[in-house]
Amino acid sequence: MADPQQVLAQRVHDAIVASFGPEYRDADPLIRPSSFADFQANAALPLAKRVGRPPREVAAELTARLDVTGVCAEPVVSGPGFINLTLRDDWIAVQASAMLGDDRLGLVPAAAPQTVVVEYSSPNIAKEMHVGHLRTTIVGDAIARIGEFAGHRVIRDNHVGDWGTQFGMLIEYLLDVGEESAEAGSLRTDPNAFYQAARRKFDSDPGFADRARKRVVDLQGGDPGTLQLWQDLVDFSKDYLHRIYGRLGVTLTDDDIKGESFYNDLLADTVARLEEEGIAVHSDGALCAFPAGFTGREGRPMPVIIRKSDGGYNYSTTDLATIRYRVDELHVDRAIYVVGSDQALHFQMVFAVAREAGWIPPGAVFEHAQIGLVLGPDGNRLRTRSGDNVQLSDLLAEAVERARAILDELDATARFDAAELDAVAEAVGIGAVKYADLSTARESAYVFDWDRMISFRGNTGPYLQYATARIRSIFRRAADGLAADTGADAAVATDAADADAAAADAAAADAAAADAGTTAHRAGVAITAGPERALALKLLGFGAVITGVGETAEPHRLCGYLFEVASLFTTFYEECPVLKAESASLRASRLALCALTHDVLTTGLGLLGVPVPERM
Repeated sequence: MADPQQVLAQRVHDAIVASFGPEYRDADPLIRPSSFADFQANAALPLAKRVGRPPREVAAELTARLDVTGVCAEPVVSGPGFINLTLRDDWIAVQASAMLGDDRLGLVPAAAPQTVVVEYSSPNIAKEMHVGHLRTTIVGDAIARIGEFAGHRVIRDNHVGDWGTQFGMLIEYLLDVGEESAEAGSLRTDPNAFYQAARRKFDSDPGFADRARKRVVDLQGGDPGTLQLWQDLVDFSKDYLHRIYGRLGVTLTDDDIKGESFYNDLLADTVARLEEEGIAVHSDGALCAFPAGFTGREGRPMPVIIRKSDGGYNYSTTDLATIRYRVDELHVDRAIYVVGSDQALHFQMVFAVAREAGWIPPGAVFEHAQIGLVLGPDGNRLRTRSGDNVQLSDLLAEAVERARAILDELDATARFDAAELDAVAEAVGIGAVKYADLSTARESAYVFDWDRMISFRGNTGPYLQYATARIRSIFRRAADGLAADTGADAAVATDAADADAAAADAAAADAAAADAGTTAHRAGVAITAGPERALALKLLGFGAVITGVGETAEPHRLCGYLFEVASLFTTFYEECPVLKAESASLRASRLALCALTHDVLTTGLGLLGVPVPERM
């Protein structure tokens, strides 16, 4: 199978070289979707300037040399020099049929796989994750999944905050309450309660505050007993992270945690090297680097503080040591930092210092994948009524409760037993929150709107989840020999055949549906109607979309593509009878197209980390 845009780009490229010589092999064919054809090649316009000829004349020359036999109808020159390209129906059908037998659905693996580190989530140990961590966690996880699927070696990195002066306070409080106490246990369920209790004691008890400060010295000095207490704090917090990550379906594990403490032994050497090379200099008592191109008020150079005036290190020091480790030990080709947009200047300056020091080699890419804010209805940062950050665990619980309420309104109890209904509500609620976040351009802020994100209509997680469930419903009816094709269903399937099959024996029905789907995969796709053609053509672009999303680290583009697929499937389903098709061969072909749509939707949602229930 082949991506149409890539095939046409190669054919137009060959025509450019044949028309104007090998010196023009660098010319971009500029293949774009067109409202007048399937695609148009816009290469003639920039080429006209280079060769000194009118654009339409250049387009005519290219068209004469353009070999699209078996792929397109006759190319047509239009406008100032566009070349309109309309694919042949039989070519689309052959390529779509080939996709059915391909585990990668037309995605060509990266020709030169890279080692890519994706830093994401990165909460603070002994603090509960709040809604601000939602985006960095799920966007980063999608970027990592997509990178792996594209053929790269992806290293997940959970750069947790597990070091610093606050740990003296936390360790001392852990000693006071006891590691087996209920207060210590709250680290697993409500870390903020433990942290806030420790903070209150630190602020109100001078003796405790003095002990906490001394404990920091012991921690940084490597005292074995203190390090063990610190490790106990970390382990308590890991239990909490397991629960949150498990509910979100995030692929991070304990092995992916490389917190600030991991780089502690590299800090002094990192600072010494910068000072030896003259990159870091003393300024107002601190050791600072002044990367070129960064100025503040009155044009004064802006500093990156490498070592504070009290001799302590900071985030910049740790981030510079992290860069060294990732280049020297992991040999990364690309590092993607999925971190809030408020850190943009910090990363620009830290990367600049690292490049000046020669720690980022030519060709290696270090980039900040900026993450925008989650806003409340008032347009400000999403908070509780009391003004506190919304805790992520509370938000996820509410999402599932709301999904369950909607399913109850739709009388889902008629189709599921209690356990199944709980599982569907969990998938719909969590999927709705994740998809609402992922479908927004990652650098953009968005308003958190429950009614919109849990809707079964529009570009939402439930709509896409239901699209896959609808296809499985078709396979169940096909397996049962039912010819009733209901056309446009309601927002949630309510047809009697589905309900009866589910109530009688859901497991058997699902197995039969799987068999029907397997049979559909063995059939070929034929193009007999406009909605079939539009859907099949969109499906052929899956591989190119995945490649592009991997290159830009922008999962919202995959969301947009999947929504277009689901929308085109809805049109196809409404206008092209599947189980009541005019002939057995047409029925088999349309079931094959359903199977390919299902594969693309489930694979795409899987790469986004959005769960897909078997039935809805």
